[in-house]
Amino acid sequence: MENNNSVKESYLGCDEEDDDSYDAIVVGSGYGGSVAACRMSMAGIKVCLLEKGRKWEAQDFPTDSLRLLSSVRFEDKSLGFGLGSKDALFQIRKEHDSVAVTACGLGGGSLVNAGVMLPTPVRARRNPKWPKEWESDWKSCEASASSMLNIQSVPVKFANAKTMEKLMVGDEFKETSSLKLSINFDVEEQGTLTHLKRPKEIGSCIACGNCVAGCPYNAKNSTDKNYLFSAVEAGCIIKTDCEVRYVVKNPKDTNILGKRARRWRVYLNETDYLQSDFVILSAGVFGTADLLFRSQLRGLELSSRLGEGFSCNGNNSAYLAGCTTSLGAYGLHKEQFSKTSFQERPGPAISSSYISSLGFTIQSGVLPTAYPYLIFKGILTYGWPTGFWFLHGVIDKLKLSFGLKSTQAMTLNVMGYDESDGKITFDKSRDKINFTPPNDPLLPRKIMSLQKLTKKLGGILFMSRYRSTSVHLLGGCNASSDHFSGVCNSNGQVFDTKSPSSVHSGLYVCDASLIPCSIGINPCLTIATASEHVSRHLIQDIIKTHVGDEGKDSMDESDDNKRGSICSWKLERKSRCDVRFTEVMRGHIDGMPCVAHLELKMNAQSIKDFDEGSMDFGKSHPLLRGIVSGYLDFNALERDRLYVIDGEVDLCEVDIRTPYTQFMHYRLLLVASSGSRYILEGKKVMKPFLLGLYGWKESTTLQVTFKKVEKNDPSEEMVDLKGVLHISTFALMRSLISMEGNNKMKFLSLLLQSIFRTYIIQKPRGNFIGSLHVEPVDGPYPSSTLHEIRTEDGFVISCRQWKIKTDDSLRFGRSKNSYPVLLINGYSTDSFWLPTEENDLVRTLLDKGHETWLLQPRLHPLNSSNSFTIEDIGRFDIPAAIDKILKLNEKSTKIHVVAHCVGGLAIHIAIMGGHVSATRIASLSCTNSSMFFKLTTFSRFKMWLPLLPITMMILGRNTILPILKTTKANLNQKLVKFVARFIPRYERCNCDECEVFSGIFGNAFWHDNVTSSLHSWINKKNLPSLPMGGFPHLRKICNAGFIVDSKGNNSYLIHAERISLPTLYISGGRTLLSTPQTSLLGNKYMKLHQPNFRHERVVVDGFGHSDLLIGEESCKKVFPHILSHMGLAEKEENLEYDGNEKEYFSGYGQFEDGELVFKSWVSSSMIIWFLLFLLVLCLVIFHK
Repeated sequence: MENNNSVKESYLGCDEEDDDSYDAIVVGSGYGGSVAACRMSMAGIKVCLLEKGRKWEAQDFPTDSLRLLSSVRFEDKSLGFGLGSKDALFQIRKEHDSVAVTACGLGGGSLVNAGVMLPTPVRARRNPKWPKEWESDWKSCEASASSMLNIQSVPVKFANAKTMEKLMVGDEFKETSSLKLSINFDVEEQGTLTHLKRPKEIGSCIACGNCVAGCPYNAKNSTDKNYLFSAVEAGCIIKTDCEVRYVVKNPKDTNILGKRARRWRVYLNETDYLQSDFVILSAGVFGTADLLFRSQLRGLELSSRLGEGFSCNGNNSAYLAGCTTSLGAYGLHKEQFSKTSFQERPGPAISSSYISSLGFTIQSGVLPTAYPYLIFKGILTYGWPTGFWFLHGVIDKLKLSFGLKSTQAMTLNVMGYDESDGKITFDKSRDKINFTPPNDPLLPRKIMSLQKLTKKLGGILFMSRYRSTSVHLLGGCNASSDHFSGVCNSNGQVFDTKSPSSVHSGLYVCDASLIPCSIGINPCLTIATASEHVSRHLIQDIIKTHVGDEGKDSMDESDDNKRGSICSWKLERKSRCDVRFTEVMRGHIDGMPCVAHLELKMNAQSIKDFDEGSMDFGKSHPLLRGIVSGYLDFNALERDRLYVIDGEVDLCEVDIRTPYTQFMHYRLLLVASSGSRYILEGKKVMKPFLLGLYGWKESTTLQVTFKKVEKNDPSEEMVDLKGVLHISTFALMRSLISMEGNNKMKFLSLLLQSIFRTYIIQKPRGNFIGSLHVEPVDGPYPSSTLHEIRTEDGFVISCRQWKIKTDDSLRFGRSKNSYPVLLINGYSTDSFWLPTEENDLVRTLLDKGHETWLLQPRLHPLNSSNSFTIEDIGRFDIPAAIDKILKLNEKSTKIHVVAHCVGGLAIHIAIMGGHVSATRIASLSCTNSSMFFKLTTFSRFKMWLPLLPITMMILGRNTILPILKTTKANLNQKLVKFVARFIPRYERCNCDECEVFSGIFGNAFWHDNVTSSLHSWINKKNLPSLPMGGFPHLRKICNAGFIVDSKGNNSYLIHAERISLPTLYISGGRTLLSTPQTSLLGNKYMKLHQPNFRHERVVVDGFGHSDLLIGEESCKKVFPHILSHMGLAEKEENLEYDGNEKEYFSGYGQFEDGELVFKSWVSSSMIIWFLLFLLVLCLVIFHK
């Protein structure tokens, strides 16, 4: 008694500890799913059963027409929509000339069928389509199913059965001798027939005739009272109100604990899923087919026979009315029980069955009191004989109103053998399945037999208007020997398409979908028998899979006495603390239109354990992190939708290298129906530039990369695309309206707080770069020699030399040594010699056999001058360095030059000014510089303002500005540094030295491209001071856009004939400081004036300014271009150049970050006024 009470309580509520991972998940609870769940649970396997419908108690079943109509869902394809609840007890589908009726609830069709249990006919088992493997244990499986369902013979021949017996005498019909029902006629007896426990509420049949509306007296042995009850007793977890949408293979190999991940994900909607190693689809013929079609669209490879071989079991129905003979085929109300003895009652819905010699079966049925009889009289039927049948209903009502005896009626259920050639398809536009019924060659004979019965009784026959009216659906996922002729094998395993008989490990079908042909009689026992067969092999497969695996221990150690539970997933979901909303973003990827329909579920499951203080260290709140589902319409790439099968989002992600920047990071794994997988990764980059003037643009713009997941197939085309998606204002409003969840207000509050912190407060997050300790790389840096060189004007500069060892020269095995390479840095900071990095350009050149020289001119902190120009470097420093290199390398007549930024301007001044002959230079490579120097709009505007003249006036004679925070500075220098910290820049940093330098010069690199150790080395060691003397000349060059002399005159571009050498100009595709126009104009200039030399241009995506040389990925993406250019120059030295230039472009100009902000809805005039305000503020501070 205590045990039963415990189970009953578990029906009412959920377990608090909800685990989303199971050994096996069963979808559906009819004669297939209930069998599988029971057998696995009793074997000690951790099982979860999911049921779309609710749990129906006896008192819940409809007993009148109004309640019954509220329990019906009707779908008509021609209408385009459905009427009624999606989880209604009765599901009616109409397709053209056919109607199919199914049930929805815990127990499936067993809740509302007549419970007729007949053994599978020999004719069906001899069908060529019937799996031969089933015959080996069919009898024992049938016996097991019969025992569990407790099938019993009808103890009394009720009035309806007697009438049918008289009608069938002497005809071509004979009575079915083995008719049994899954109905309890004797509770005491049934308790002794099985050793299994039964629910204490189970009752005995009172012969009311209301079976097919659901038994209100708990007398029917539906699967929830045997198989499912036993499963719960054995520990099965059952979730009702839980519709499964599709299943996909788990894209992850391991879980969060590092253990092997479950094989499958079972999605309950677009965002919620459960995981298991085995999935058993038992959702009925339509439900299972729908699941597999949806899964196929998400990349699951299935047989092309899916949906074929559909059978309606030759099922038709008729309504016989207007009979004066007592038929006893009306159900009874409670009030009529006392007036009617048990023997005189209608009895079960079906208590007699007759089979024709032609091969079809006719069964008389009792109409429940809840059924609205009018629908059988002309609405869904037509009458026979014709002429006056439509008046029958009116006449019958008149008789009843005058107190006369009304006529009798009964239903007639007909089954037979159709051709099993129907088809189930999936309509992508409607997102629903369609079905076409099979051909039924016996249909005319069935109608003739029914008309013959009508003549004998003298009534009116109301035949269904539809060619097929079926409640016995079979097939669609037919069992077969290979995927060319079926969807599953005889054990229910779903075929994949790798080989004829290979299967998807752990994916099973276990319901009527497996039956490959008509049964000819009520198929309930056949379905349960086939499910018993599948379950036996399923359990063997599970045990075999867990042998030697850690999962076996968990199975063996599970508590055998732990009972399962039945709970409503709908109620469970409402109690959760997550937030859900949709997002629709539109844009273009590589010029191709793309629309992303996303559903976001922001998780708050760990909200109780989350430390609010951890947000200051870069970790976002759980409500700002979640999972993403949905799909992409990207028809230029894939014809069908690309579905998200694994997506993550963090709306407040922080990179430790950029603590002021907030990222909204999306990462989506997409799959197409073709099986191809793609990864879309996108970020909304939110930087505190100009106090959030671009916040709207940045927070609604997703910059994406789109790549195809490789399958190790060399013939497969690679896909690597880039683009931008936007969410419109209208779409954003719809997202807010669609938002649901208990914590949606808190979510909005946290999101707005994070945006306010990023743009307004500008408070950094995370462990900052400036506090990181600089660790040298493994192994000593190659030794070098520092040469002091006196220039023509008497200034002493230095040049560091790295020689090639003798052993290295032999290793390269060249007939002559490669030319030495001269490296010229940008303004002050080193870009080539980076002791903290494993692969800087110096190491790379040495490894390739080039003697390397690094120029340290008068703007270098070691040789700082108070007064100099860029022209001085080109006129004096570079010629002196080249003379020194060639003097020490007597065998070399030329050198390669690699220059960056200001160094590139200086080398062009040296050559085009006639200070260095082009015959002494083998090749020239410049990064973000040429004879042109084009800045971003903001940098150009800053140079146009008189900020630099004012700064130089403040500094006075001592123009060397100490950068290190620990270095002493005078009042003027402190004032300059103070103002520099407030100058807007696109990317902020918590390092004070970096903030001062970028305030004066502008951001020189994207922080996420450089390592933290290099960032600390550059700002804490490499740049102790900044010589400001060269800035006035640099300002004139920036304002002109090309190299000019110190007076601002164009003295160099007019001498194009002097720069007769091969060139390579490299720009960053992610614009910062200087734009790709710099390299474009330089490349065009050289092609125009020096066509006999090779000229290359490269735009490297993802890089900005100096990070082209100091970036973590520079050795892979930038250095190869420089090495290739130098190598080709040496090979072509003695050959005539063919005139073919090369140009590489890996960025996408309209989306360059530095320019993007000035193409938004915020006008340039607003920015100009804002900067003028800052200028005035600086002047006020200065005058004070």
